[in-house]
Amino acid sequence: MTQSAQNFSRTPEGHLSLQTSHYSILVPSDRPYAQLRDKNGTLWTELFLAFSAHTLTGQDRTARIEQEVLGNSLILKLQGGIWQEKRLTFTFLEDSIEITPQITGEGNLTDLHYLGGYYSGHLRWGSGFFQSGYRFGRVFNPEPHGQERRTIPAGESTTIDVMGTSIPGKAHWFFTPAPYYYAFTQDQNAPALNLGADQGGTPLEVQESGKSDLWMTAGLKVQDGEHNFTGFHYHGTEGAYSLSLSYEGYTRISGTVTLPTLRLSFTTEPYRGLEEYVRSLGRQSRPQQSDWWFTPIQCGWGAQCYTAQTRGTRAPEECTEENYNGYLKVLTANKIEPGILVLDDKWSSTYGTCEVDRKKWPNLEQWIEEAHNRGQKVLLWWKAWDPEGLPLDACVLNDLGEPIAADPTSPVYEEILRNAVQKMLLDYGADGFKVDFSARTPSGPGLKVHGNKWGVELLHQLLWILRDEAKKVKADALVMTHTPNPYFHDVTDMIRLNDVNTGQPVIEQMQHRFRVAQAALPHHVIDTDNWPMPSKQAWREYVALQPDLGVPSLYFVTNVDGTKEPLLEEDYALIRRAWKKHAEKRTLL
Repeated sequence: MTQSAQNFSRTPEGHLSLQTSHYSILVPSDRPYAQLRDKNGTLWTELFLAFSAHTLTGQDRTARIEQEVLGNSLILKLQGGIWQEKRLTFTFLEDSIEITPQITGEGNLTDLHYLGGYYSGHLRWGSGFFQSGYRFGRVFNPEPHGQERRTIPAGESTTIDVMGTSIPGKAHWFFTPAPYYYAFTQDQNAPALNLGADQGGTPLEVQESGKSDLWMTAGLKVQDGEHNFTGFHYHGTEGAYSLSLSYEGYTRISGTVTLPTLRLSFTTEPYRGLEEYVRSLGRQSRPQQSDWWFTPIQCGWGAQCYTAQTRGTRAPEECTEENYNGYLKVLTANKIEPGILVLDDKWSSTYGTCEVDRKKWPNLEQWIEEAHNRGQKVLLWWKAWDPEGLPLDACVLNDLGEPIAADPTSPVYEEILRNAVQKMLLDYGADGFKVDFSARTPSGPGLKVHGNKWGVELLHQLLWILRDEAKKVKADALVMTHTPNPYFHDVTDMIRLNDVNTGQPVIEQMQHRFRVAQAALPHHVIDTDNWPMPSKQAWREYVALQPDLGVPSLYFVTNVDGTKEPLLEEDYALIRRAWKKHAEKRTLL
């Protein structure tokens, strides 16, 4: 249990002061900021002491801040704005600070800004949108982005969300979502910030104690059922920053509501800080696992892509029984024996109803039974959100009444999905699902959804229905997703590291993803993936590393699809060695 900090004291100048073994806080009497320093006395940030919670009908603001000290808590009553009542509570614990907004009133929430907001309470400081000041230099975001930068300058913005695709500004679909966590480090280029004297005022003392080797962290603590936002955003500009959640107008506030808590702390490095943040959430459940979940995976997608290249077709067209029999024949000839086979896109005739395409798979049930007879399990690739084949009352609709996604809050869709799961696991005989395209989570104003869930909650509901029905049908069914977030501990069994970013070094990016996934869900199995690849040499290097990260996964059979480089005997031998190493590591556990 986290220990509470000591109570506040007053400095001779009338400022509030509090110190723990991990940090110190100083709240000036004449400005809406609090100075946060680490245990060594190094200043990290000036925290803005108000927030804004905007709605569809108005922009929120604060005209006055009234302080109340209660033990180790600073309670800020924020007057003005669009809410009947608004308060912000800073709870100072021994090792962390928890910042909790609370609002009373009516409205559809659009954006919630932490450490920033519209303010007009001090003539000296003017009015407008205020942000917190930073003394750190760079920001760590656990969500993989297209440029694969582990940190960015503090003056840039970044996001953690449930969306993404391969178009400008959205190249971050790899994790949906990553943990709601940022970390901050100081460097020589961190900009100076002076909130002291202006126009003859007396400056407040803010001398530095030197650059710190610590990291400051910021993570969200959200109650179950209240993740109705699409993204957790860091907004950086010159010398200042704030954080926000995007609710997009789908969350109705009525009465008094406590909003998600922002937790600040210090740590020695960002991945350790991520582990500490996850532990603070208390989500450490271990799913009941089966031994076959840990056996090497053969996914047919890479082979489909190469087949399509040679034939001038599209890869989904090549998901056929004939092709997969050919792939297995090559693997068997080269003594490659996967424990799990994945039938990828597009084995079905429609994404929404999961009816098998009999032109491609005339004997799917027999094919899966034969795999079982060989000791192999079969996962079916399942495309999240796609409304293909669904009736309108099972879908999220746009302004024109057109379907843009399946709607997991629709009773009609829930029945369709549960029936589809039964069909895939019972009628076809499959053993689980590889979930893909979860980054197509609906987003934006004006969409029509049946229930009151949105954003992260909508994706969680979709996966909950899928996995809940799967476990009812087969207790050892395996559900694989790319959702390494603690909140998703109960809707997934295996975390897939997802597609390789071929424009950046392979090993470094996949090690990063592994560390994030392991920290977020330490008791879940990890699928290492290995498609696409910029070269066969990069693929070889990653195959050798896979046993150290999780379950080895193989996408290629005869050639690396992107470069068309053929696999030779030495390559098959490399696979066999890697898979043997994985088996030996499993034996030692």
